[in-house]
Parts: sequence; C-alpha cells; structure tokens
Amino acid sequence: MLEKLEERKEQLERELEELIRRRDELNEAARKYASKRDELNREVKELIAKAREIRAKRDELNSKAKEIKAKRNEIFKEIDRLYKEVDKLRRSIDRRGRPLGEIEREIRRLEFRQQTSVLTIEKERLIVERISRLRKELEERKAQLEKHEEFKKLIAKIRELKEKAKELYNEMKSYVDEADKYHEQLIKLYNEINEKKKLADEMHEKFVSSRKEADKCHEEAIKRRRDVRDLEKVIKALKAKQHKIRELKEREELIRKAKEIYELFKKGEKIDTDDLLILQRAGLI
Repeated sequence: MLEKLEERKEQLERELEELIRRRDELNEAARKYASKRDELNREVKELIAKAREIRAKRDELNSKAKEIKAKRNEIFKEIDRLYKEVDKLRRSIDRRGRPLGEIEREIRRLEFRQQTSVLTIEKERLIVERISRLRKELEERKAQLEKHEEFKKLIAKIRELKEKAKELYNEMKSYVDEADKYHEQLIKLYNEINEKKKLADEMHEKFVSSRKEADKCHEEAIKRRRDVRDLEKVIKALKAKQHKIRELKEREELIRKAKEIYELFKKGEKIDTDDLLILQRAGLI
C-alpha cells in the first residue's frame, strides 16, 4: 500500500514538473508574440502617420491641378466665344465649310479621347490622322481668312489664349504627375499597413492562444501540487501508523523476553548484563 502511494506521488511530481515546464514555455512564447505584436502596431502607427502626410501632399497637388484646370476651362470658354465672333465674321467673308469653332471643339474632343481612353493601335492611328486633317483644315481656313484685318486680330487673340491654355495644361500635368507619384506611394503604404495589421492580428491570436494554454497548465499544476501535498499527508500518516505498530510489536517482544529472563532469575539461574538491561527496559527491575 505504502509503496503504491509513493509511486503515485512520484508520478504526480513528474507530471507537475512537466506542467510547470510547459506553462513557462507557453508564457515565454506569449511574451514573444506580444512583443512582436506591439512592435508591428508601432510600425503601423508610424506608417499611418506617414500615409497621412503623403495623402495631404497628394491632395494639395490635386487641388492645385483642379484650380489650373478651372482656369484653363475659362480660357476655353473665351476661345469658344471668340470663335463665335470669328464665325459671324467668316459668314460675311467666306460662306464655305464648317464653322471654325466646331472644328476646334472636335479637335479638343478627339485629343481628350486619345489621352484618357484605352485604344487599340489601329483606333489610335485613325484618331491621330483625323486630328492632323482637322488641324490642317483649320490652319488653311485661318490663313485664308487672316487676310481680313478684324479676322486677323481675332485669330491672334485665339492663338494667344490657346498658348496660355497649353502652358496651363503643362503646369496642370506636372502637378497631376507628381500627385500620381504620391498616390502610388500611398497605395504601397496602405498595402504595407494592411500586411502588418494582418500579421499583428495573427501575433495577437497566438498570444491569446498561448496565454490560454499556459493558464490551463497553471491550473493543472496547482491541482497536481495539491494532490502531491494530500498524498504526502496520507503517506506520512501511514508511516507514523506503521512505526507505532512496529514499536508496539517490539515492546511486546521485549516484555516477553524480559518475563522469560525474570522466571529464570527467580529459579536462581545466573543472568548476564544484557539480560539485566532487558529487564530494566521492560520495567521489571
């Protein structure tokens, strides 16, 4: 019985050691996961601040481009107005062909389509050829009509405004191109932020899982420690009981021997020192 109890105690102690080892291992892993998670969250915070700055620069550039586009549109309105005057004058001088303003607007429409649409090589070639023919037609008609002084002044003013519109377009394009660079940086940053957030979430899940498992091991370790202590009490009590039984048996054996010696002593037989000690321990002398 005692041997089995001691074997069980040793087994529980081994389990306790393994649970403590596993708990500490899991807590260390949880600490590392938490550290990595916090590091990633710090990086995400820094990247968000950086993205905010880049977005502000991009928006500022787009705002400037929008302002320039509005100015350019106003110039085009003025050009269209001047072309109406040109066409009125043209009708009194030259009654042939389309109004020049109409040709100009078609050129603009085709250029916009070429710049903003995804076209096949063949379609783009046709548009480029069409623009070229229209420009040639426009310039020929202007050259013919510029012989008239009033018409010449109007065309000069239109050319001046178109040059200004071209300058504004180049300025607007430089802002748009720069804004696009910032936008590309922003997309890369957002992708990096999302990746780091995802990884931080994974680290947090692993942290929670490790802590939960470590807590289970800790609870089991507490139970094992309690079982070991309870078993130690039982073993101690059992050993004390066995010791007491052994003492009683030894006492009974001592008294039995002492009585035998005492009977021999009463009969006058000689006894030695060891016999006297037995009699003394038994309380017979």
